[in-house]
Amino acid sequence: MIVRPVRKRFFGTVKPVNEQQTLSMSITTPGDISVDSSALRMLTNINQALTTEPNSRAGLQRVLDILAHDYGIIRSAVVVMDPNSSRLRVEASYGIEGKGRRAEWDTGEGITGKVADTGKPVILTQISQEPTFLNRTGPRNQRAGTETSFISVPIPGAKNPLGTLNIDLKFQKSRNYDYDLQVFRIVASMLGQALRLKDASEAIVSALNGVTGIERQKLVQENTNLKAELKERYDFSNIVGTSGPMRTVYEQIAQVATSNTTVLVRGESGTGKELIANALHYNSPRAKQSLLKVSCAALPDSLIEAELFGHEKGAFTGATTRKKGRFELADGGTLFLDEIGDINLSTQVKLLRVLQEKQFERLGGTTPITSNVRLIAATNADLEKAIAAGTFREDLHYRLNVFTIFVPPLRERKPDILLLADTFLEKYSLEHGKTIKRISTPAIDMLMAYHWPGNVRELENSIERAVLVCDENVIHAHHLPPSLQTGEQSGTTTRVTLADAVASYEKDLIQDALKTTRGNRVQAAQLLDSTERIVSYKVKKYRIDCRRFR
Repeated sequence: MIVRPVRKRFFGTVKPVNEQQTLSMSITTPGDISVDSSALRMLTNINQALTTEPNSRAGLQRVLDILAHDYGIIRSAVVVMDPNSSRLRVEASYGIEGKGRRAEWDTGEGITGKVADTGKPVILTQISQEPTFLNRTGPRNQRAGTETSFISVPIPGAKNPLGTLNIDLKFQKSRNYDYDLQVFRIVASMLGQALRLKDASEAIVSALNGVTGIERQKLVQENTNLKAELKERYDFSNIVGTSGPMRTVYEQIAQVATSNTTVLVRGESGTGKELIANALHYNSPRAKQSLLKVSCAALPDSLIEAELFGHEKGAFTGATTRKKGRFELADGGTLFLDEIGDINLSTQVKLLRVLQEKQFERLGGTTPITSNVRLIAATNADLEKAIAAGTFREDLHYRLNVFTIFVPPLRERKPDILLLADTFLEKYSLEHGKTIKRISTPAIDMLMAYHWPGNVRELENSIERAVLVCDENVIHAHHLPPSLQTGEQSGTTTRVTLADAVASYEKDLIQDALKTTRGNRVQAAQLLDSTERIVSYKVKKYRIDCRRFR
């Protein structure tokens, strides 16, 4: 083996190789050699491929295809360091078949390993003359009288090489290998930049997510699945309720969801106004952007403005840093302001400007900030009375009241009570590890008779409580909250005696047994471990209509 000495090079020229081309191996250093217009066009195409391909592997493969088409290379491979195994492996290849596409090297092993280790390129003008060449990617199919040249160039990293670019060329005595080397070094530099950008992006994502590798990929997939689940969960067609008032709500959501119109959701506390806001967002063009929620009632007047619009450093005592407000953070997405009727008049003025001009300033700031936010507001207050009392601006009401959705109270949608109860029963039975199958008829009657001042939220809490205290597979009346059993809040009764309580429980059991047996008294008696005579007597005593269960 003869090592070719480094020659002096001049910018803008290529000095021809004077040494005999039969030299087996040459180790060179970078020089200032210009490339011609055809090579520049090729490099431009390579740069475009690396910036437009959807993933790094596709980009690398496209680069090798361009080299084969524009430069006439025979074979090529991009070899990168595997961070998990610390071995070099083929990431992309051209003209390599079979096991060669999965070839690996230890650092320092063979020509490829040495180039990756030292960071110095290697030229083999004639592979056949180099006994240390490993042929790890498979033997060359060389015909009689033909010879192959091999060039390996390090792919530069931030500190150490990321791998190598390996090239097979047709051997020619007159070939200017210095020029070839310069072109391939430029290509390797472009590959290194692309790989470093990919690694930096993955490192940022991994740092944010606290995971790496397979776990990060799993998290990305889980995130995608979660977004799809959220969209499905908040699809208005999946909101529980089939009553006439709720069908009207569905129609209104469908009408306005796909627009950017401001929506005002009105209804009593606990009716599900936030759920309506979720449905509006996740069925809108902004579904992929953020949905931020602010409870105006939960924030004091002194903080509500800073929370919505942000503040500058030193704007008030304790403002040690600049803080972005919810309008700024929700840019491109949706902002849900719950209980908007509780905000003070000064904040109402600033909110009105945002709705009119899409601009605001941070508290203590003077620079206008533009934010593209869709506003959804909700309230259980009587805004008309608030306007008359002077606690709510009429002009703001007009801006909010572009499209209003009234969510009916539960007492006005009685047919939905049983559907909601079954939904909550399934939810909390699963959550608490219970195997509760159904709600008894007397318990259903009690649910239907109650006036539900707390609306759907109260119903949900009642069912969860019943699931917790129930040690059977059926929810009975006595499992429901005392307020439903005694009617203390509904005003239906003021006092229950022991005899009345026992009778109510006995009637509950008999009705449930008759429901199970479709009104058959004999079978009902067997379920209750009693006799038909006793059951018939109790049916008559409590005036139970057995035909109801057939």
